[in-house]
Amino acid sequence: MFADVSANMWALRAGCVRTPEAVRRGRLAARLARLYLGLVGFGVSLALVVRARLGLGPWDVLHQGIARHLGMQLGWVTIGVSGLVLLAWIPLRQRPGLGTVSNAIIVGLVVNGALDVLPTPGPLGWRAAWLAGGIVLNGLATACYIGAGLGPGPRDGLMTGIAARGYSLRAVRTLIELSVLAIGFALGGTVGAGTVAYALSIGPLTHVLLPRLALKEQPGRKGARDHD
Repeated sequence: MFADVSANMWALRAGCVRTPEAVRRGRLAARLARLYLGLVGFGVSLALVVRARLGLGPWDVLHQGIARHLGMQLGWVTIGVSGLVLLAWIPLRQRPGLGTVSNAIIVGLVVNGALDVLPTPGPLGWRAAWLAGGIVLNGLATACYIGAGLGPGPRDGLMTGIAARGYSLRAVRTLIELSVLAIGFALGGTVGAGTVAYALSIGPLTHVLLPRLALKEQPGRKGARDHD
């Protein structure tokens, strides 16, 4: 026993044994890395889908329609809409996390940067490949930043906040996404096969990838939180 204690003390001084504080810092660093990697990937994925010109996801149809009317870059509109959606969190008593605020800002900035450097594919085959790549990357990125556990995106938080009032989450999501899709289409946003492909694919992709990319809780930590 005393030998074990002596060995552990020596290892601790040598930096071989991580203290609980070091473990917490390491986990936080991993969560932050996963969050920001996911947000950057999310922004790039949206730019790929835009460049494919085969139809956007519901919210991006809205963003593109507004951007065309205002003569602004798509990313700035994405950031502005995120801010408005966050205002809707107030009556729902939703609390944003670091991931929420980061999502609202970083995704739009990355979209602008990616659209500035990505070429526009010509042949339909390449456009379909960009669309497929964008959707897969979007699923990966979504699972990555949600798996970090630092707060939902503004739009997801709006849907879950409304659903928490006793409504079906699926019904709330469907109603909101159909509404923004209709408004965006009326404003000139691109609706097409890509819109359908995105709607049908992103849920199953995230469902499959999220358990694999989410950071696992430490043993006993959940029980401690429940006790608090």
